[in-house]
Amino acid sequence: MTSVWEPSAELLTDSNLARFLRSHGLDLAALRQRALDPEWFWAAVRTDLGIIFDAPPSQMVDVSAGVEWPRWFVDGRLNLATTCLDQWAAATPDSPALRWEGENGEVRVLSYAELRSLSDQVANGLAELAVTAGDIVGLYLPMLPEAVAVIYGCAKVGAVVMPMFSGYEASAVAFRLVDSGARVLVTADGFYRRGSVVPMLKIARQAAAQAPELRHLVVIERLGAAAGAAPGAGQNIEMSWNTLVAGQRQSYPTRSLDAESQLALCYTSGTTGQPKGAVHTHAGLLFGVAKDAAYHVDVRHEDTVFWVTDMGWIMGPWETIASGAAGATLVLYEGAPAHPSPDRLWELIEQHGVTVLGVSPSLIRSLAATGPALLAGHDLSALRILAATGEPWDASSWTWLFRQVGQGRCPVINISGGTEVGGAFLAPTPIESLAPCTLGAPALGMDVDVFSADGLPAPAGEVGELVCKSPWPSMTKGLWRDPERYLQSYWRRWPGVWVQGDWASRDLDGYWYLHGRSDDTLNIAGKRLGPAEVEGVLSAHPMVAEAAAVGIPHPVKGEAVWCFVVLRSARAASGSVSAELGDLVASKLGKAFRPEAVVFVDDLPRTRSAKLVRRAIRAAATGADPGDLIGLENPDAMEKIRDAMAERASGPAGKRRRR
Repeated sequence: MTSVWEPSAELLTDSNLARFLRSHGLDLAALRQRALDPEWFWAAVRTDLGIIFDAPPSQMVDVSAGVEWPRWFVDGRLNLATTCLDQWAAATPDSPALRWEGENGEVRVLSYAELRSLSDQVANGLAELAVTAGDIVGLYLPMLPEAVAVIYGCAKVGAVVMPMFSGYEASAVAFRLVDSGARVLVTADGFYRRGSVVPMLKIARQAAAQAPELRHLVVIERLGAAAGAAPGAGQNIEMSWNTLVAGQRQSYPTRSLDAESQLALCYTSGTTGQPKGAVHTHAGLLFGVAKDAAYHVDVRHEDTVFWVTDMGWIMGPWETIASGAAGATLVLYEGAPAHPSPDRLWELIEQHGVTVLGVSPSLIRSLAATGPALLAGHDLSALRILAATGEPWDASSWTWLFRQVGQGRCPVINISGGTEVGGAFLAPTPIESLAPCTLGAPALGMDVDVFSADGLPAPAGEVGELVCKSPWPSMTKGLWRDPERYLQSYWRRWPGVWVQGDWASRDLDGYWYLHGRSDDTLNIAGKRLGPAEVEGVLSAHPMVAEAAAVGIPHPVKGEAVWCFVVLRSARAASGSVSAELGDLVASKLGKAFRPEAVVFVDDLPRTRSAKLVRRAIRAAATGADPGDLIGLENPDAMEKIRDAMAERASGPAGKRRRR
C-alpha cells in the first residue's frame, strides 16, 4: 500500500529511537534483527532508558523451564516506583507528573514531588493496615489522581495492585475480589459520567460483602459521601481515604524487590468463560511498556500524554508507566470524551497541551460522525504523536484521524498487544513511512510471525494467525491460579509458539495489518473474512457513521454476513440504502460476501474504551447468551438491536424498513 506519511527531519534526528540507533551504530533493519537477541537488546534498553536496578541482573532471561515459563532479569533487584516516580521527584520535583480534569471542569495538577509524597503516604497507610509483599489491593476507581498514587504506593510496599473497570457492577467486582483473595479494596463514593453520578460505593459495598478475605474498604470522597459501616460486609472495616493517608509520613523507603516480583493482576474481560487474571511483574511490565513508549510512541520527558481509557483496562496502567518512565506528564479525565458536548476531547487536548494522544478506532469513528467543524475551533497544534490500539482500523476513520486531527503532520502509531501481552506485538516506529491502517512491523524485541493453518509462516498477502515464537519481558506470568488454562489458551496449538487469537497479514511492501479477532472471523461457505474488512467498506460510505459485521448461522453457507449500521441521519434508512450498501460490499470484497441483511440501528454496543463488542451484537441478533457484558459503556444498545431484529421479523413491511 502507498505510504501517506514520511518522518520529519526532527524525528529522524531527535526521536528516542534515532538516539538509540546512533548509540549503537545501527540502522533500523539491523536493529530489528539484533533486537531478537534478548541478552543484547534488553541490556541495551536498560542502559538507554536509564531503568534503575538496586542489584544488576546476571542474565536477561532463563528459559530452562521452557519458553512458556521464562525468568527475566535473573538475580536483578529493583522497584518500578524507583524508575517511574522517585527519580523524577528527586531530579525534577516541580515538573508536573499528572494533570486531572473532572467531567464538571474541576482541574488538579500534581508535581512529581507531590505525587511521590502522596504515594509514600499511601505506602505508609497500607503498611499500617499490615499489607505486605504479595498481598492483593483492588483498585476500583475512576480516573482520579489517587488511582496513580495507589499504583505507586502498592509498588513501593511490594503489594500487587488489581485495577478494575470503573463501570463494573457488583458481581464483576466481587468475582475479582474473591478470585484474587484481595485484602484491601480502594474505591470512591462515586464519580460523574455523562452528567450522571455513578454510585461506586454502593457497588463496592455489595461486592465486599461477598469477599470473605477482604479486610479493608478504603473510600475516596469524590462526591462527599461519608464512609461508615458497610452493611452486610461483616469482617470488613470501611475507612475514608483521609484516614488512610492523613498524618502519614510523606516519605517511604521504596522496597527493593526481586525483578520477578508481582506488580499487577489484570483481569481480561473474557469473551468466553470466566475472566482470566494476567500476572505482571515489576521488571517485566516496566521494560515492556518503557520500550514501547520510548521507541514506538516516542514519549519524551517534555511530553504530555493522554490516552482515552480506564484504569481497569491495560492502557490505564500502560499510560501511567509510560509517562512515569520518561518523566512526562500524564493527563487523566474522569468523564466521557464527548460530554457535555461532542468536542470535549478536542477541548481537553487544547487546554492541557496534549502532545501524545491515544485513542481507539471506534472512538474516532464515533467522533468523525460529528464532522470536522467541531475541530476548527480548537488549537491542536501541540499534538505531535497520535497513537491507537484496541481493534483494526477502517481506512476512512484512520484517514480522518490523520488528516483532520493530526493535520497530516503526526504519525499514527497503531499498536497491537493485549492485557496478557503487557505491551505491543506490532507497532510502527516514528522514523518510518506509514500507510493507512498499518501496524508497521513487529515491535522491537518481539519474534512475531503470521502462521497459516498448517503452522507454517503465511506468504505475503495471506491472512493468518498472529503468533510469537519467543518469550518477552512483559508477558503474563501464567494466569492467576490456573497454569493449565494459561497453557491451553496460548501455547497448545503449536508447541513453543504463543497464539494471540488475532488475524494478521503483511503485504508485499512489508506493512503489517490486523483483521480482527480470530473468534470474530466470518466463515462464508468456507471463505474466511475479518469483520473489519466489511466494516471498512461500509464506513467509507458517506451516509454511514459506524458499522459492525457479524456472522449469523445460515443453512447453506454455514454463516452469512449480517451488517448492523448506524447512519449519520436516521431518515436515510430505506430499502434502497440497504441495497446500495450491500452492492458496495459485494463490489469491493466479492459477491460471496454480499450481506444477507443490512440492519439499521441507533447504536452499537461498545466498551468504555469505545471498542465494538461483536459477540454481543451476534448474540442480540440470534437470541444467544451474550456472555459477560458488564464492561459495556452503553448496554441499552443491546435492546435497540433486539428491537430492530423484532421489527425485521414482524412482517414484510418491517423487513422492507429494516433490511
